[in-house]
Amino acid sequence: MKLNKPRLPCSTLLCAAPRTLTETPSPYSVFPRRVRVSSSTFTNAKLVTLKSCAAKLHLCSSMATSDHRDESPTKPNKKKKASHSQEKNLLVSLHSCSKSKNLSAALSLYDAAITSGDVSLSQQHFQSLLYLCSASLSDPSLHTLAIDRGYQVFQRMVGSGVSPNEASVTSVARLAAAKGDGDYAFKVVKDIVAVGGLSVPRLRTYAPALLCFCERLEAEKGYEVEEHMDASGIALEEVEISALLKVSVATGRENKVYRYLHKLRESVGFVSEETSKIIEEWFCSEKASEVGNSGIELLRAAVLKNGGGWHGLGWIGAGKWIVKKGNVSPDGECLSCGEHLACVDTNEVETENFVNSLVALAVGRKAKMNSFESMEDFSEFQEWLEKHGDYEAILDGANIGLYQQNFVDGGFSLPQLEAIVKELYSKSGNKKWPLILLHKKRVNALLENPNHRSLVEEWISNNVLYTTPPGSNDDWYWLYAAAKFKCLLVTNDEMRDHIFELLSTRFFQKWKERHQVRYTFVKGSVKLEMPPPFSVVIQESEKGSWHVPITCQDGEVSLRNWICVTRRS
Repeated sequence: MKLNKPRLPCSTLLCAAPRTLTETPSPYSVFPRRVRVSSSTFTNAKLVTLKSCAAKLHLCSSMATSDHRDESPTKPNKKKKASHSQEKNLLVSLHSCSKSKNLSAALSLYDAAITSGDVSLSQQHFQSLLYLCSASLSDPSLHTLAIDRGYQVFQRMVGSGVSPNEASVTSVARLAAAKGDGDYAFKVVKDIVAVGGLSVPRLRTYAPALLCFCERLEAEKGYEVEEHMDASGIALEEVEISALLKVSVATGRENKVYRYLHKLRESVGFVSEETSKIIEEWFCSEKASEVGNSGIELLRAAVLKNGGGWHGLGWIGAGKWIVKKGNVSPDGECLSCGEHLACVDTNEVETENFVNSLVALAVGRKAKMNSFESMEDFSEFQEWLEKHGDYEAILDGANIGLYQQNFVDGGFSLPQLEAIVKELYSKSGNKKWPLILLHKKRVNALLENPNHRSLVEEWISNNVLYTTPPGSNDDWYWLYAAAKFKCLLVTNDEMRDHIFELLSTRFFQKWKERHQVRYTFVKGSVKLEMPPPFSVVIQESEKGSWHVPITCQDGEVSLRNWICVTRRS
């Protein structure tokens, strides 16, 4: 079958791959539209090169023999089937080379295919070869060969009209970065974005160019890659943020350093040892001692607006920084400087977006329902909360009542629910009752029980219990109420259901850490597991100090080291 050349802009580098590292001219300067290999040529190459590893490659004997009578014009179907079989066998052989990391064997198969014959090279063939070339970069003895031949393979791929996919472009970008050519590594990624289609770049596609620029201290080019990634909706991870932080420190760009410290705060909890050394290097530098501002106002207001733990208004204070490594007590006190760390909450904008998304999802679900039962609008619950609100805790009634009730005579346990209600009331400094969310069907069953009716009616009359309507999902109600009032949510629900997957994962995890209260019953007595008193995340205080958590060895959280950075008062 004939391969159609993709419609690419004439300026694209996909049609102009760079020269190889060697000065020897490529024997494949003119690219045919189709590349085929004869059975005999392919057989000879296989016997010479792969004799020692034939068992590993599982080459099928059908590739070594062919009936020339099948190639006659009178039997086109047999010829087509034979060609298809040979292409499949070649692909299997290349995959075997990849598994055994045998670059030389794979290149011999490729060279045989280039010479002439009946095998058409597809995107999968090229992708397998390019992957093996990039995977061989870690072997010093194959480094130059992998780059040179990888470029040749890519040249033939685009010259033959075969469109490179994301995996192929990633491999080429890695080859270019290994050669020190970050410009080309970035260009092939930009080309695939410009062409569009099904091949969408990922973090791994951009990383080679970004890391190459940062390693070569080409800061502006590294920032350009980051901007391109942001436009493509691709989030940085610690490795990439750390690289950008390092090049910013090395080139003395204090505003960029500040920005990437906050990116680390947003993206990771604790940092690696490698990243911690870069942070220490910055605060110990002469440049860091020169930056700062003591005239910034409204710092506390900014910290509160952001949910605590950071203000984002720039470097505070003046003079040299005091950098120490130490631990933090269980209640959040830094043992190096005595400052108490914050339990970081979501900021106002994030919380508002979260609440709005919950309303949209709840209303959308109702609209899709096909139920004969009447269902109250979610807006009625919103109005009820506005009238009776200001709760300090929301209870997932069904989760609590059914806790550990999976035995023969088990059922909904109202005493368990009552115990948690009383415990929360006693812990409330303002003596406020929590709010229980429970489905109408469940409430009706409790009201029919003479032993439970009085308590349930008392809860309803005192606005301690809200009954969710038929056809509704309790989850939307208790989650919305907890988010709306920024209060505690008592449930052991892991919230991994598909409905929660619709929410922003990073934000939702942070929200749960700050607001979810878990519970258990020990010999009939309730035990509440409250949110941690402080957050294990980079923190910037209104005093100008910084606290950076470092990954702990062997999972010993109590022994976790923190970088404590302060300035003399």
